[in-house]
Amino acid sequence: MLAKRKLFLYIATSLDGYIATEDDSLEWLFKTEGEGDNGYSEFYNTVDTILIGRRTYDWIIEKEKGNFPYKNKECYIFSRSKSGKNENVEFINQDVVEFTNKIKRLDGGNIWLVGGGNLLHSFIKERLVDEFIITIAPTLLGHGIPLFKKNNFELELKLKNIRKLNQFVELHYEVK
Repeated sequence: MLAKRKLFLYIATSLDGYIATEDDSLEWLFKTEGEGDNGYSEFYNTVDTILIGRRTYDWIIEKEKGNFPYKNKECYIFSRSKSGKNENVEFINQDVVEFTNKIKRLDGGNIWLVGGGNLLHSFIKERLVDEFIITIAPTLLGHGIPLFKKNNFELELKLKNIRKLNQFVELHYEVK
């Protein structure tokens, strides 16, 4: 039997745990001096499927001025209001657990959960994330969109690797 595909959360956060400011800005992240692309290409080449929340997708389309950055990957957008496909993505309004378990059983590479915060919370709560790669920027935002929401469950992780990328630190965990 083939090994099950792994679902990764690969994301950057401020030192105090925010993935964006309250107005969805990432300027604080781009001001931080990294090392090359901070391991992005290395990770991206292991992925063939990408999962994105609708709000994050809309933000990407706006910021990239319609130039979708994940064109050669299978991309699924979780949306309560939109369905169908376009040339780059398929909109999904199915049960998160059912859909994710279905694609994890398919042949292929790793699956990347891009975001956002609400979708991430659902995936963690349902224990769908297999590994976490979290890059920490040396910035304190004080408020914004949290990486992790308050919850009533516990998830134990095992540290796989720590990597320094100039001013960033990358932490890589797998779920126990």
